[in-house]
Amino acid sequence: MHRIQLTYSLGPENAAAGDLQHPLLHLLEAIHRSGSISAAAREVHLSYRHVWGELKRWEQELGQPLVLWAKGQRAQLAPFGEKLLWAERRARARLAPQVEALRSELERAFAVAFDADAGVLTVYASHDAALPKLREMAASQHNLHLDIQFTGSVDALAALNEGRCLMAGFHALVESPLRSPTARVYRPMFKPGMHKLIGFAERAQGLIVAAGNPLGLQTLADLARPGLRFANRPRGTGTRVVLEQLLASQRLVPSALATWERAEPSHEAAAEAVASGSADASFGIEPAARRRGLEFIELAREQYFLATLRSHLEQPEVLKLRALLRSQAWQQVLAALPGYAPARSGEVLSLRQVLPWWSWRKPKG
Repeated sequence: MHRIQLTYSLGPENAAAGDLQHPLLHLLEAIHRSGSISAAAREVHLSYRHVWGELKRWEQELGQPLVLWAKGQRAQLAPFGEKLLWAERRARARLAPQVEALRSELERAFAVAFDADAGVLTVYASHDAALPKLREMAASQHNLHLDIQFTGSVDALAALNEGRCLMAGFHALVESPLRSPTARVYRPMFKPGMHKLIGFAERAQGLIVAAGNPLGLQTLADLARPGLRFANRPRGTGTRVVLEQLLASQRLVPSALATWERAEPSHEAAAEAVASGSADASFGIEPAARRRGLEFIELAREQYFLATLRSHLEQPEVLKLRALLRSQAWQQVLAALPGYAPARSGEVLSLRQVLPWWSWRKPKG
């Protein structure tokens, strides 16, 4: 059994945030992508001689071949190297929310240490591709640190209602019937006169399938094909609520999907399951698919909101964030993400106005 040791680096605000990655796996990924040891060496900025020596050293330490190579032929990973690469990639994707939470906590500690006046805004939020970019811009341009804890939409709203954060990110299909899964899940979590929504983004949700879509999957009904392996999201996530809503609208029963209860913890992990070949399809956001060279089939447009309490709206950190969300610079960043578009970003919105399925009547008595 090999033990894992983790380290991190500290750099200026404009430095790119690197992924958690091991040098060997970074090298194997480059070889898998390029089919050439020399090309992989250039990609990782090392000499061919050094890369070859490292591969031999690791093969000796691990006791199994990592790369198959013959003169005049493309280099390819040995079966063990292939297995090691995909296992590590999937583990990283599954752990991405925890890694982001750790990074956020460390950045918060350093922000306060360097500048006692740095604003800190705690946000519990559903997994999203835009929020990490928002955190970078807030820190670099507004001296505002967004302490983002990624979780499911339901858990994020629960954290807001329990006082564990000032803001909660959740997403939903706004044009949903009054008795829909969306209404059943979210309506009890909002109280009139207490909660407010801040516009954030519109984004696409859809099927994530292998490059070239070899199985020809196009609709949710296709997921019920015999033997098809589907990677779902856990209960309590907004994406699972969206999927249940779409299935209900088409009178499809979730249990018709053979692997309905198989759950991946994030969009990244669901996409990685498809990329690794352990699943034929998953349901999620477009950036997660595009980052892995997968196909994305849009099935719905949803709204992502930042929920807060009315009493929080005038806090300095919330005002700074609202100003950033309204800025043209941020909305250009948002529009550049695949499947994303600004949607009244930074505006304070009324529940009754933007969520037709949310209705409240004063209790009798």
